[in-house]
Amino acid sequence: MFTDTRDGAAITVRVTPRAGRTALAGFREGALAIKIAAPPVGGAANSALIEFLAEILDVPRGSVAVASGSRGRLKRVTVRAVSAATLNARLQHTLGAS
Repeated sequence: MFTDTRDGAAITVRVTPRAGRTALAGFREGALAIKIAAPPVGGAANSALIEFLAEILDVPRGSVAVASGSRGRLKRVTVRAVSAATLNARLQHTLGAS
């Protein structure tokens, strides 16, 4: 689920668009589940996903990118300048605080 990359780390994310609110939904089937309030139209859900992950991971928005799966629910998201271990720790901390 979390892997180190040349520039940082990557995570597999399963997105549920058009949710009542944007929130973490835990880990399911080897992916981080995230509910996104935005619809999957015109890239709105991907933009909302990037904004949400940047906020909860405390990284600049420009450090987060959808590397693959931009048109599907299962996506590979990269975060620059963060290790996989750090990414995992920050997400676990956020999930524990929810």
